[in-house]
Amino acid sequence: MLIVMSFSLVGKAQITMPRIFNCGMVLQQGMEVPVWGWASPHEKVSVSIDGNTVKTRAGADGKWKLKLPEMNAGGPYSMTIKGKNTMVFENIMVGEVWVCSGQSNMEFPVDSIDQSYRGVNNYQQEIADADNYPEIRLFTVPRKIAQKPQQDLDDGEWLECSSATVGDFSAVGYFFALNLYKKLGVPIGMICTSWGGTVAESWTSPETMANDSDFGPMLVELQKLDMKKYQETKEAKIKAKLGELPTVDKGLIDGKAVWAASDLDDSGWKSMQLPGLWESRGYEYIDGIAWFRKTIEISPEDAGKQANLNLQKIDDSDQTWVNGVPVGKTMNAYDKDRHYDIPEGVLKSGKNVITVRVEDTGGGGGIYGNGNMFNLSVDGKNISLAGDWKFRFGKISTANLGMGPNDYPTLLYNGMVNPIIPYGIKGVIWYQGESNADRPKQYQRIFPNMIKDWRMHWNEGDFPFLFVQLANYMEAQNEPNDSNWARLREAQTKALNLSNTGMAVAIDAGEGGNIHPKDKQTIGYRLSLPALKIAYSENLVYSSPTFDHMEIDKSRIFLTFNHVGDGLKVHDKYGYLKGFAVAGADHKFHWAKAVLVNQNTVAVFSSDVENPIAVRYGWADNPNDVNLYNSAGLPASPFRTDDW
Repeated sequence: MLIVMSFSLVGKAQITMPRIFNCGMVLQQGMEVPVWGWASPHEKVSVSIDGNTVKTRAGADGKWKLKLPEMNAGGPYSMTIKGKNTMVFENIMVGEVWVCSGQSNMEFPVDSIDQSYRGVNNYQQEIADADNYPEIRLFTVPRKIAQKPQQDLDDGEWLECSSATVGDFSAVGYFFALNLYKKLGVPIGMICTSWGGTVAESWTSPETMANDSDFGPMLVELQKLDMKKYQETKEAKIKAKLGELPTVDKGLIDGKAVWAASDLDDSGWKSMQLPGLWESRGYEYIDGIAWFRKTIEISPEDAGKQANLNLQKIDDSDQTWVNGVPVGKTMNAYDKDRHYDIPEGVLKSGKNVITVRVEDTGGGGGIYGNGNMFNLSVDGKNISLAGDWKFRFGKISTANLGMGPNDYPTLLYNGMVNPIIPYGIKGVIWYQGESNADRPKQYQRIFPNMIKDWRMHWNEGDFPFLFVQLANYMEAQNEPNDSNWARLREAQTKALNLSNTGMAVAIDAGEGGNIHPKDKQTIGYRLSLPALKIAYSENLVYSSPTFDHMEIDKSRIFLTFNHVGDGLKVHDKYGYLKGFAVAGADHKFHWAKAVLVNQNTVAVFSSDVENPIAVRYGWADNPNDVNLYNSAGLPASPFRTDDW
């Protein structure tokens, strides 16, 4: 990265620019591009690029802003900013600029040394191919929460896409950009501002949150907080509960796990019911290292035998011992079940001690999952591990005892969105909702309000805002039931009532046991379709089939769909439609048979419901058998016809 700067001897102040302006950046074509910065009060400022020069003067507060004339796609260019000093940004491209934002599925990189995010599908080839696309440029906004809207970022730089740079960038953002680049043939700039596990209200501005019935009072409280005292209060509460605030892990000394010893006296340790995250057991706001110990009895006939230890999921990393012998280790995989083999000769007759050292880097922490599957298996017998475990915190991260991104509304907007406004953009892609899934009704309000909020602040009109509907996740159910994830998908669908919005349906792209599915190529492609339609007026099938209306004819319900392309299709070698359920006046849903009637209509019926009045499709956390598509290969969006 090259920034050429020269300084005059007149005065001490100098022009400074926001971090989002830098060498290698992409400017939005076809619009008057906002450029802004800071200088001495009333200082004259000029910005020149491609033969055009625009001048302005800083205000009394030193802030200045101007707009460059519209430019066509191309480059590379140099930008010169002059005042008392001169700044030059090199290697600038003009093309299409998009913001990608949300939580971990947007943050999920193409590949990373962080094992919890290790590689999208075919990541080795994707990384190798990235060298072919230097006109795709990538900017990652550093994580930051802020009590009030910030004027600039702490860090960040524009990077040319290459095998050396693409690995740590948002996979969804990259594959979206790649599809646009191949179709449009112009430079693409992607600005990624995302943070795993975060809620939509944190990404929304104070102006909008102040008027929200649920979050307005929280915003008032936030604005009155003394941030230093806030952290001190948290530390005091934890110390009062634990009797200490350990900052060095005394359980692991010079690589030796002294707290894994089978003869360790742990009588003074506290107890905790497992499985369950420690936050749910009364230990909120704690990130760091905790040790868990469980003593079990092994019969003489099972002593010495090979066994299997099934610990369910551990958030985030663990090291595990049996009788002081290491049996397993998993790093940065908070949603992965732990299954460790216990070698012959480790188990002994009588008391045996299982020790698990858990390291949590943020969010929930501990051992969690299905208590029925939480066991030690030896010679065909399962010994349950559910119940009381001894535990002790070895180390608590005081750096994480400050405010978290979900503690109050507006924190992420303040720290990670406001500093990049009003950088010229074409639109936004968004992948978030998992962290709001327990409040789907509320999301019907706060998500569209957030979209309108960003549009208001960017002041570029109703720019395209495209989002991903939640993918299928968790265990598939055998019978129709209700689902918060289904209701959250419904809330997302309702946001399509806003102009220039589009939704990528991902109901077939998830993994039941992995909240971070690795097929990000499909998501990026499906987001690119409404972008091509809405932003670039391409003539194509851009949306999944969506339910339009229904008609009841005795025992059958006829469903009509929009966005079918050349017609609805069944993705099943036997031609059977799956995922539909019907209910009568008793509101009890039964699986239904469904058949295609014509290009845009499906008939649904069930021998268990003589007079059906409502239909649901894909209405589950993980409806893993849905198979209704349109001619473009896009899956139908889950829906319901009732409002129960």
